Amino acid sequence: MNCIIVDDEAAARAIIGQLCQAVEDLDLIEEFSGAIDAIKFLNQHNVDLVFLDIHMPGFSGFDFVQTLKDPPKIVLTTSDRNFAIEAYEYEAIVDYLVKPVTAERFEKCLQKVRNSLKRPVISDGDSEDFPGGNELYVNIDRRLIKLDLKEILLIEAKGDYIEIKTDSETYRVHSTLKKIKEKLPSSLFLQVHRSFIINFSKIVDIEDNSVLIEKNVIPISRSNRPELMRRLNLL
Repeated sequence: MNCIIVDDEAAARAIIGQLCQAVEDLDLIEEFSGAIDAIKFLNQHNVDLVFLDIHMPGFSGFDFVQTLKDPPKIVLTTSDRNFAIEAYEYEAIVDYLVKPVTAERFEKCLQKVRNSLKRPVISDGDSEDFPGGNELYVNIDRRLIKLDLKEILLIEAKGDYIEIKTDSETYRVHSTLKKIKEKLPSSLFLQVHRSFIINFSKIVDIEDNSVLIEKNVIPISRSNRPELMRRLNLL
């Protein structure tokens, strides 16, 4: 796993660099004091991970992430704890390290990065090694709420928001169906319509072009129906 450091402070780059050198499977390939040079480098080289300072002259860490079309995994490094919630708005950001960074906290951060770089692997028994585990965190009113994936019934797209329905609650989240689909294990969830993703294990009944999830009748689009039928254990 290779990485770069982007931080305008030489001392901060040195500390993160020392931590990187102590990790066997981490290869620090370059350091940058400014965002522009780092962006040029990323446009020409494949990088797994960026240690990125939030506060840089004229170009914040969040500006940096938004500039990249296909960003690698990002770990923010900062002395300011106040940006933690905002960091979760960016899919590429894996962790948030508050300076000074300890070796123990650094290793925990790298484990998150390793997990996020894994690809889902589906076995013959349809069990899945899902990088995010069995939980999903959603940002609601600047609070991170943990949801158990197995309790999610369905997810519906509604304009700029999605509604996540569980056995007991409905959560309205500013996100897209495409974005959340990438975070869900395909062995458990299936998109059956342009506006709906369902928990496959929660199906009660299928009739014509609709599926019943508890008391919710969900439409099945023509393009998604073949995959639904393929997944069924038909007698």
